[in-house]
Amino acid sequence: MRTDFTPKEVTEFFVARAAAVMNVEEAAELLGKSTPQIRKWDSGKEECPGDLLSVLKSKDIGIGERRTGRTTFIDLFAGIGGMRRAFEAAGAECVFTSEWNTHALKTYLANHGAGHRVVGDITKVDAADIPDHDILVAGFPCQPFSIAGVSKKNSLGRKHGFEDETQGTLFFDVARIIKEKKPKAFLLENVKNLASHNKGQTFEVIKRTLTEQLGYTFSYKVIDGTPWVPQKRPRIFMVGHRDGEEFDFDTVFVPENGPKMNSVLHEEGEPGSSDCPYAPNGVPLDKYTLTAGLWDFLERYAEKHRKRGNGFGYGMVGPDDVARTMSARYGKDGSEILIRNGGRNPRRLTPREAARLLGFDQKDGPRMRIPVSDAQAYRQFGNSVVVPCVSAIAESLVTALEKNLGEILKEAA
Repeated sequence: MRTDFTPKEVTEFFVARAAAVMNVEEAAELLGKSTPQIRKWDSGKEECPGDLLSVLKSKDIGIGERRTGRTTFIDLFAGIGGMRRAFEAAGAECVFTSEWNTHALKTYLANHGAGHRVVGDITKVDAADIPDHDILVAGFPCQPFSIAGVSKKNSLGRKHGFEDETQGTLFFDVARIIKEKKPKAFLLENVKNLASHNKGQTFEVIKRTLTEQLGYTFSYKVIDGTPWVPQKRPRIFMVGHRDGEEFDFDTVFVPENGPKMNSVLHEEGEPGSSDCPYAPNGVPLDKYTLTAGLWDFLERYAEKHRKRGNGFGYGMVGPDDVARTMSARYGKDGSEILIRNGGRNPRRLTPREAARLLGFDQKDGPRMRIPVSDAQAYRQFGNSVVVPCVSAIAESLVTALEKNLGEILKEAA
């Protein structure tokens, strides 16, 4: 359960540079400035002149690619854009984004551009300044909630409800935006253990806030990613409607007979792989094969725990298997998902395979841009959602909202 929220400054210049998929050196060359000057504009130590900022913005990879959907949404705690990718696939339009981690935001903007307001620290944004939207989408980090009885608070003359119970947590920012903007619906995502965190009290505050305080219906379900990708990745999804019945998760299409690892692993000579920095011509670089020292350490570590009767150790998979959950620490040693490697020491997934494992791209389809280091890429994919799983939920949610809109317009005619 992520609790490491540390807001960082996200400047307009940084957003424009990331949306143009330019590193510091490339931006310096484009604008005719030194790299130290670019870094000052990046960090906000100095403000970039408007004419130069306009030049950089004109390079936004998203310009000319804006979609216009009948249903709009905002993307909070956006990460690298898994939820956005899913909702856009369902025909909705993103109108606002927040993500505090600049490395994740770099990947997000490299794939989506910056066609609307993008902010870093949502805690500093006035909810009234956020655009109106139909659906609030958020994979919010979960922090401990402080819970006290309402009767005790009343006896002390203290306020209760989400303004008191959730203050100091990032869920508070979700709640205050819902209270101000009153979207038609929301979709929240978190680790499956949210429901049992703090003996269930955290989840109870979330549910009570959204229903009793804010007036929304509340449905939730833990859904594993294995019908869509070859990875065990259970996550809890929470959906609420401002008006209407509770969201029915049975309307979400779940495929049968999910894929195996052969659907994500590189194959020699695979289409479009000739320029892949991770696996030229489909052959993973040697750096992804574990060194003798690391492999020996992992074997000894696993053996030690086997003797103690524990399940700790590495997870080895081949083409016909389903992997364990990929975590944000995957880049450390790759132990949870090691790939059998033809008689050599096992290897890690490449970042491209990690993108496939989360459903961001397919072997024969357009590839997701990965403009960060391997270490950052592993961390980002390890923190992400299974895109096609969220797409299935988004499709059902957007369809329900547009059906309701159609019925309202029909009655008004």
